[in-house]
Amino acid sequence: MISITLKKIGGSVGAIIPKEVLQRQHLAANDEVFVIETPDGILLTATDPATKAAMVAYEEVARENRAALAALAKL
Repeated sequence: MISITLKKIGGSVGAIIPKEVLQRQHLAANDEVFVIETPDGILLTATDPATKAAMVAYEEVARENRAALAALAKL
């Protein structure tokens, strides 16, 4: 487990994330991350939950309509 530090920055609070974690997650200064509140606390993720849900829906539709999508690709 890795702990991070919250620091006051002006009128806000920022999370200090270790360089090693940023490198492993391919994140850098000014990248956007999303905060998801869970029953256990908060989750920081670089994946937009709405985009992830849309991709899951697309995969289901694509699987169900594989023949139609293949025919459209030939046009």
